[in-house]
Amino acid sequence: MTELIKELLTAYGMERYCDKADAFNVLLSDLFSVNESMNLTAITEPRDAIIRHVIDSLTVADKIPAGAEVIDVGCGGGFPTLPLAIARPDLVFTALDSTAKKLTFVDAMARKLSLNVTTLAKRAEEIPECRERFDICVSRAVARMNLLVELCLPQVKVGGRLIAMKAQSGEEELKEALGGIEKLGGKVISADAFTLPDAGERYLITVEKISPTPVAYPRPWGKIKKKPLI
Repeated sequence: MTELIKELLTAYGMERYCDKADAFNVLLSDLFSVNESMNLTAITEPRDAIIRHVIDSLTVADKIPAGAEVIDVGCGGGFPTLPLAIARPDLVFTALDSTAKKLTFVDAMARKLSLNVTTLAKRAEEIPECRERFDICVSRAVARMNLLVELCLPQVKVGGRLIAMKAQSGEEELKEALGGIEKLGGKVISADAFTLPDAGERYLITVEKISPTPVAYPRPWGKIKKKPLI
């Protein structure tokens, strides 16, 4: 699979990461193996997994400054954390997810590949120890933007950024979330739309933290979901 990874990285304009192909191969091979007993992914065809897990995760890599401390909110089986940690060893990652058993895979891969990744098995609205600590928050396929911002922006330090990885609904979701972003101390910097061939439309929405998040946020998940900020 290593050669296929190199071929696809090159085809998608990411040939600078071809020297990491062996590590990506180990990641996906172990993902497929563990997935036989633990539901980590519905994508089990190698080519699709390379595109939708590795390449999709790497679309955010160039938006993260050197040496940043990054939290991945809702990392699941480790995406985008694990591909990013392979591609960007200068970064320090906290992989957050409420499902502890998924994080056992992330921990195992971090040890096996010597990645700078720590896992945290908690809910995003219940981590006061992480409040305004991180330079960058990334999140992929977790919740609609108007819900996601309340989970993510409290963890970002003033001057840091949230980078939300969204599919074709990204533009619509951003409009819903503008009021909440302002209330939480954020400002939209960019919303980059592009098509990832064989995977569909994508948006990378970048929100800068320009002021501290009020202490009332984040609220419990039930309240966030029932009454999103507007």
